[in-house]
Amino acid sequence: MTTEAELLVQGKNEELWQRCCGFIDLSLEDCMSIQRRLLMEQLELLKRCKLGKSIMRGAEPRTVEEFRRQVPLTTYADYEPFLLTKNERALPQKPMLWQHTSGRSGEYPFKWVPVTARQFKELQALLFACLAFSCCQQKGEIAYKRKDKFLYALAPPPYTTGSLIHAAPHELFDFLPPVKAAEGMSFEDRVQLGFKLALSEGLDLFFALSSVLVAIGERFSQRNRRIDIKPLLGNPKALSRLLKGLMKSKLARRPILPKDIWRLKGLVSTGSDGSVFREKVKEMWGRYPLDVYGGTEGIIMATQTWDYQGMTFIPHLNFLEFIPQEESLKSRADPFYQPSTLLLDEVKPGERYELVITNFLGGPLIRYKLGDMIKITSLRNEQLNIDIPQMVFHSRVDDMIDIAGFTRLTERVIWQAIENSGVAYKEWTVRKEVREKPILHLYLELRENGYVTEEQVAESVHHELKRLDAPYADLEVFLGLRPLEVTLLPENAFQGYMSRQQAAGADLAHLKPPHINPSDSIIDCLVNGTGKIPVTSKQKRQPETIHSK
Repeated sequence: MTTEAELLVQGKNEELWQRCCGFIDLSLEDCMSIQRRLLMEQLELLKRCKLGKSIMRGAEPRTVEEFRRQVPLTTYADYEPFLLTKNERALPQKPMLWQHTSGRSGEYPFKWVPVTARQFKELQALLFACLAFSCCQQKGEIAYKRKDKFLYALAPPPYTTGSLIHAAPHELFDFLPPVKAAEGMSFEDRVQLGFKLALSEGLDLFFALSSVLVAIGERFSQRNRRIDIKPLLGNPKALSRLLKGLMKSKLARRPILPKDIWRLKGLVSTGSDGSVFREKVKEMWGRYPLDVYGGTEGIIMATQTWDYQGMTFIPHLNFLEFIPQEESLKSRADPFYQPSTLLLDEVKPGERYELVITNFLGGPLIRYKLGDMIKITSLRNEQLNIDIPQMVFHSRVDDMIDIAGFTRLTERVIWQAIENSGVAYKEWTVRKEVREKPILHLYLELRENGYVTEEQVAESVHHELKRLDAPYADLEVFLGLRPLEVTLLPENAFQGYMSRQQAAGADLAHLKPPHINPSDSIIDCLVNGTGKIPVTSKQKRQPETIHSK
């Protein structure tokens, strides 16, 4: 049993809170001291291992400033020779386990990242902290207890969320279904059995992707519109709980929802669509989810606290750097450009930054660009007196489209799916749109007018995307979600757009719309032949210049 679990069992709640949640009492100066100290410890590990020598290109920085000046920014491509092959001898420390998330579709199916024993230990304390924040109403309150019922609705290991369960105090809580049994079941069977057990035994805690929370809530409501109570006659607890829930839903004149059956103590969610589903989750489950910002590469990087506002950065798992949005855009336009970064005590409220992390505690990633754009909402949480900058997730910064936290589709794989579908097309563009659910909206101009419908095109392309990208296929398996929607554009829609761009003075590089994430103005022009297309300074024709070396 972990130290945190023992403290909970012994009723030492004050000590448990301080051990797990005490980081929110740190001053910003204390946070920076922790950041610098742990980075210097990590550099000593990196200098002695093959991965560190390779990534740092032989540099041996002795200060934080030298580290930021001498070591280049990295992406997963820099780590492929070490991590995709699970070359443990090359790593700073021997891994305790390996976890993965979706990779770049069409290139490699998963990104493998190791977790060390030291990282795992810190992660255990942070999960206790997240549970505490999700349940409490004031500082220092531990509202969960031993034997609370915990619904298991996560993808199994080695997916990151499933790996988190093994760091969670599952010896303290009753998981529904039990962890070992759940990991051998399909997602649908696991959730169905979990709800069946929860009807009898109750439900207190829930941790899942925000998109999964909504999908499960919808399935629960649909499945129970016509309920046969006969199988429950021999189970008085389940029957009583269900009848009370049905009565609540009838009085509210709506289908039954999970909140009619259970009153959760805590609800924790992850995923880039958390803010999108926030109100929907509350409507279904009766409370807002505690939003946690994390991922395979950095594990847990920030979390909301009990006011459910901005997320507070975690200072002791990763060294944090921030690329200002303008610098990030420059680096996207020029792959050889090394953008400048700021530290946690240099960020400004209202500004957006691309987040860069260096793992502490023996992790492998060094000045790693996560590809996430975050927004600093404030320099501190005034209401709760937390002296650490507050953030929210804003968007992805690269050419990938993130759907429900399950897959990140690239231009290449989407294009391949369209080609493989057999649809005769002239041109296309696609973007993520958010309505009640995230939509992958494909705008397509056919090569010739025929009898092909939008639904037929969507079905063919959707089939090819599932074949090409396993995490995309998981959207149907785990969420029952088919996110692809197709709009067939008028004849010569793209030619009309390019003619307008040329008339506006755009150079050749900016005549065609981008394939990925076009703006509202571009879509308006393609669909309706209207909409203003501003010509930016980068689009304007420039006189040819000669650059001397």
